[in-house]
Amino acid sequence: MANYADWAARWRVPLHFVVAVVALVFARPRPELLAGGALLVAAGLGLRAWAAGHLRKEQPLTTSGPYAHLRHPLYFGTAFILAGFAVACGRLWLALLLAAYFVLLFVPVMRREERERSALTVEGYTEYVAQVPAFRPRLRAYAGGDAARFDFSLYLRNREWQAVVGCGAALVVLWAKCWWG
Repeated sequence: MANYADWAARWRVPLHFVVAVVALVFARPRPELLAGGALLVAAGLGLRAWAAGHLRKEQPLTTSGPYAHLRHPLYFGTAFILAGFAVACGRLWLALLLAAYFVLLFVPVMRREERERSALTVEGYTEYVAQVPAFRPRLRAYAGGDAARFDFSLYLRNREWQAVVGCGAALVVLWAKCWWG
C-alpha cells in the first residue's frame, strides 16, 4: 500500500486535470445544480484558503486555524470541491467518478502523511492525533493548538490561489454549458 500511496501522492494533482476534462466534457449542468454545486465549491475553497494561511510546510505539525479542528483540512476542502462539481455536473456517473477519485487517491495520501509524521516522532503528534479527528471536524478547538493567526503571505506561498483560478474557470465552463451546451 505504501507504494500505491506514494504513487497517489505524486499523481493526484496532475490527475486533477484529467478528471476535470472528463467531467467538463460529459457534464450536463442545469442552473439550479450549478448554483448548489458552486456553493459547495466555494465552501471547499474557503476551507482550503483558511488552511493554506496556517500551513507552514517547514514545520512538521500545524495545529492552528482549521488544523485545531481536524487533521486534514486541505483534503476536507477538496472533498467539498469535488462534491460541488459532482452536483454541478448533473450526472450520477460523474459524481461516482469524483467520489472514487477522492477515495482512491486522497485517502491513501492522508494515511501516508500520518505514517510519515508518526515515524518522525513529531513532538506532540500522538496527543494531537488522539484529540483531533482526521476527517470529521470537532467544534471545540484543540487545546494544545498553536495560536497563530491566518497569514495571507502563507496562502500565497502555498499557491492556494491556483485552486481558486482553476475552480473558477471550471465553473465558467459549466455555466457556459448551461446556456449554450
